[in-house]
Amino acid sequence: MSLPRDPAAVPRCTALRAATPADLDGRLAADCWRGAAWTGPFVDLVSGEAVPLDTRAALLWDDEHLYVGFRLEEPDVTATLTERDAHIWLDDDVELFVAGPDAYYELEINAFNTVYEVLFGWDDAPPPPGLRRDDPLAAPFDGVDLRHPRGGRTGWWGFDLPGLTTAVHVDGTLNDPADVDRGWSVEIALPWTGLAAVAGGRSLPPADGDEWRIGLARFNTRKGDDSGGWSLAPHGVWDSHVPELFPIVRFTDGPARSA
Repeated sequence: MSLPRDPAAVPRCTALRAATPADLDGRLAADCWRGAAWTGPFVDLVSGEAVPLDTRAALLWDDEHLYVGFRLEEPDVTATLTERDAHIWLDDDVELFVAGPDAYYELEINAFNTVYEVLFGWDDAPPPPGLRRDDPLAAPFDGVDLRHPRGGRTGWWGFDLPGLTTAVHVDGTLNDPADVDRGWSVEIALPWTGLAAVAGGRSLPPADGDEWRIGLARFNTRKGDDSGGWSLAPHGVWDSHVPELFPIVRFTDGPARSA
């Protein structure tokens, strides 16, 4: 079985070095974000076609953190789930995947800034450092809508990335259909030390010119003519768990400066 799309055809992004630390208030107003290399608009996860609302992301880094920002156009910002590791995909959310050679990390966030985290490891490789497949919170995972050609994987649903920080800003009124919102934005800081579980021997922090596969997606509870799943890189199937189809992010020492 082959993958539904060509891994060589995925979008490529640049993560610039943050000249100053991000403020982590969700507003994405710090100078480093204004000088970041923002992506083009997200497209439908399945078809790759254009979607009705704009979503873009940017990545920055320094010696301590990987920073990820999302900007989402949304006229009616909603959220319902407030308990950590609730099934955030039942709300409108953003989703971030950071992949290594034998494992990948998933983070979901809704407009309440409620977080859901899982670490996945391929069963044809040893478990990520410090984890065991007989952990009570570990379970087999076969993907969502694709039987992956690599085979099975294990999910560790008790995994919390050490030092993770997230923030959300709503440009409008959350859960109020009476007004028209502009949207919401998300700011994430992931310590490189916490990403050791997926690094697979790669340099932490990355060296200038290193490339990682990082998935960037948005899921919507209200669907129109599209699938409701939007991503920077289309997968050809309703399954965001295809690391080979994540965008390729190149880390560069070129600084992000105020534009």
